[in-house]
Amino acid sequence: MDKFGKLICKNKILIVIISLLLLIPAGIGYIKTKVNYDILVYLPSDIETLKGEHILTDDFHMGAFSITIVENMASQDLLKLEDQFRKIDGVTNVISINDIIGTSIPIEVIPNEIRDKVAKDNTKLVLITFKNSTSDDITLNAVEEMRKITDDSVRIGGMSAMVLDTKELFNSQMLLYIVIAVICCIIVLMISLDSYVVPILLLLNIGIAIVYNMGSNIFLGQICYITKAIAAVLQLGVTTDFSIFLYHKYEDAKKKYKDKDKAMIEAIKETITSVLGSSLTTIAGFLALCTMQLTLGVDIGIVMAKGVIFGLLCVIILFPALLLVFDKTIEKTKHKSLLPKFTHITDFVTKHYISILVIFLILLIPSYLSQRKTPVYYKLDTSIPDSYGYSIATKELKEKYNMVSQSMILVSNDTEDYIVNEMIDEIKSLEGIDSVLSPSTLTKQGISEIIIPKELVNIYKTDKYKLVIVSSNYDIATNELNNQIEKINKIVDKYDKNAIVAGEGPLMKDLVNTTDIDFKNVNYTSIAIIFVIMMITLKSISLPVLLVTTIEFAIFVNMGIPYFADTSIPFIASIVIGTIQLGATIDYAILMTTKYLDERKNGTAKDKAIKIALESSITSIIVSGLCFFGATFGVGVVSTIDMIGSLCTLMARGAIISMIVVIFVLPSILKVFDKFIIKTTMGFKKGMI
Repeated sequence: MDKFGKLICKNKILIVIISLLLLIPAGIGYIKTKVNYDILVYLPSDIETLKGEHILTDDFHMGAFSITIVENMASQDLLKLEDQFRKIDGVTNVISINDIIGTSIPIEVIPNEIRDKVAKDNTKLVLITFKNSTSDDITLNAVEEMRKITDDSVRIGGMSAMVLDTKELFNSQMLLYIVIAVICCIIVLMISLDSYVVPILLLLNIGIAIVYNMGSNIFLGQICYITKAIAAVLQLGVTTDFSIFLYHKYEDAKKKYKDKDKAMIEAIKETITSVLGSSLTTIAGFLALCTMQLTLGVDIGIVMAKGVIFGLLCVIILFPALLLVFDKTIEKTKHKSLLPKFTHITDFVTKHYISILVIFLILLIPSYLSQRKTPVYYKLDTSIPDSYGYSIATKELKEKYNMVSQSMILVSNDTEDYIVNEMIDEIKSLEGIDSVLSPSTLTKQGISEIIIPKELVNIYKTDKYKLVIVSSNYDIATNELNNQIEKINKIVDKYDKNAIVAGEGPLMKDLVNTTDIDFKNVNYTSIAIIFVIMMITLKSISLPVLLVTTIEFAIFVNMGIPYFADTSIPFIASIVIGTIQLGATIDYAILMTTKYLDERKNGTAKDKAIKIALESSITSIIVSGLCFFGATFGVGVVSTIDMIGSLCTLMARGAIISMIVVIFVLPSILKVFDKFIIKTTMGFKKGMI
């Protein structure tokens, strides 16, 4: 370990230069990494609805579709606009009612049942299909091009329009997230550290680690926009305390050694020994997300685990070099730390430990029950402002045409039309069904298949399948729609065992089912992995149970607050927050517990050992908690994308709650369970109780 430290000190300037040069390939990787804005692509590949999506893409050349509203446009102009749309790369079909009846036949001749679904109040609907998938770059570019050649009289709806608006909204705010996080962290560090320069060097070090991490994502192919949004602020919040620890150790070592290199060698050695164990629990917590069936968890888990590793490497390699290079400047800008000593808190906790433990036990069960009842929402378009194109189109489709959600039924082509019509009639009888359309529906209404344009026939029919489009009055990802889809599946299964029900509604239903399983799997996995790591590092059976219970209580409180506030949280938050909070803040508990164990093994009495452990760790815990809070709170406030804003708000609140629980509750637990801890922990001699 000393050799490693000497190598860092000897080559400090070279390390800084190489680190800065490495930013070039890392920056290129960051820019080149594709960002995905469609969460549905992370569903398990073997589910039936995704198989249906592949059939729609490969057989029907309908990787995505858009229902577009055109207002106050003459039939001739509408047909000209359709021709413009058809010339756009990625567009396969463009169909409106005028493609069926032309421009000379009055629209009134169309049966009411069909006419009211395609034209109403000086507006007409245009169905546009795209060759590639919803979030494919070609599809998104096509929607963007369509918007450029139209004005406010044309409203483009559909999932691709939603993804495009999400992309634009996210890109307009991403820089703001980073700026806010950095400002908040600088404020915390300026208050808590004793130099005006060290916070800047510390953030520079972490910033470089973040760029390395985000640049290395190019090897993953792509990352989700949620991952991109939270990875930087989360890495900043989680790894800041590593740098603070090294700086404090360096300052302490300088009091013992006149040679600054010797002091830094000692600081590096102590940092590696102390921080390695705590970083392992954080990495394990993030990697637990990889057990999710929704592969978004793999996305977040791998990126954040890499982030902790890059952060740790920069702390023991780059940060020591920066401190040594700028040592004289640091000395000139020293000031007194503005943080108080917190002796009153220490005295209060040690004096009222019984009362604190009783309150903890009283709140444990209610907090557990409340967090299980916190409402969760799955709608992906919640964050898009009303002024954006997708929201305007969706609102008008709902209000004017009662189009809320659509499902696609893929029926075998050899199924007779009369059987398909029987199936359609049964589906129509379900509560909440607005309309069901297929080629057989058109012929049943007296529209001969001879006059139906080939483009429309191709949309509804291939050599293998017939397509039935079901429009529902129920919103996406609601219990009503999910129950309705269950009934549709049963009806379809009666008429064609090989039929597939696909589309946005069924995909969202699968998302609900998948995340319900993921919530349990991820939480149990993260607890189990962190438990094992702590059992090995602390050499104890009892302490992992006590420490995990302490942090889990903080998680219950954090996740239960929305229930009492009568607010809902995005589904992804319900899955990942527990794991993130556990992995990121269990370090607070480990820090205090390690000091307590050292004191007890040295023969210090129980009460004094706990007081020393609390006094020596409280400042570090508060600074770490405030840094985590600062890195995430600002983003939670400014983000208008609720998926990101809610995640950051929960992380910020969780950091503060974990900090408070560790400072107040953990010492009480250690004091009450002291005898049990000694008996179940290695390293204690007989008679030490």
